[in-house]
Amino acid sequence: MTDLFDIKGKVALVTGATHGLGMAMAKALAEHGATLVINGHTPSKMEAALEAYKNEGIDAKGYLFDVTDVSAVNKNIAQIEADLGAIAILVNNAGMIMRVPALEMDPEDFRKVVDVDLVSPFILAQAVAKSMVKRGGGKIINICSMMSELGRDTVSAYAAAKGGLKMLTRNLATEWAKYNIQVNGIGPGYFATEQTAPIRVDGHPFNEWIISRTPAGRWGDPSDLAGAVVFLSSKASDFVNGQILYVDGGILATIGKPQD
Repeated sequence: MTDLFDIKGKVALVTGATHGLGMAMAKALAEHGATLVINGHTPSKMEAALEAYKNEGIDAKGYLFDVTDVSAVNKNIAQIEADLGAIAILVNNAGMIMRVPALEMDPEDFRKVVDVDLVSPFILAQAVAKSMVKRGGGKIINICSMMSELGRDTVSAYAAAKGGLKMLTRNLATEWAKYNIQVNGIGPGYFATEQTAPIRVDGHPFNEWIISRTPAGRWGDPSDLAGAVVFLSSKASDFVNGQILYVDGGILATIGKPQD
């Protein structure tokens, strides 16, 4: 079975991997032998991230570019492949969210969220797929969301983009499967990250709601994503295509956790 999950030496690009869940997935790939490349757009965050990877014994390579800029993406993809070799694994993780009621949201902000969360994964996937087609295979993983399936107050742009990303995943899988390219997605639930730390405290209404709503009865730990990202990056998933793997503690499987 170890051969099925072997990704040693494969070049893996993870966008938005300077912090949070992107960093957790990037670490998992590196710890399983992948040659790790991370993307970000803020120099100070990139510097801090590379130091954090180094402190854990991971030799990550960082490339700064805007994932919504087609020319910058194409230039950097070409540079990465010239520096390190062909990109075998792409994790489209970079994203953003604006929590604004739909009646109050500026259409330009709506477009900005969609541009980052939906258009940029297409730009990156197209850029890496061109060489994947020539080589006869590759893995593309789009980081979707529970909002790919459900709506929620104040996140209309994010939910629209993530729902679109689910369907982009399926359509790219449909077009590119004949080239031995697997395009799948991961849909994280609610995870314990630095961003959620302020609300993950006893007595906070949202904390109580998440715990009561999740059948597993807890927030996800970033390490819970390791198995999913390694699986979808390896030979073990060679006949898995166009699927979204939800890592959510069971939230989407139920209308509510039974009360004791």
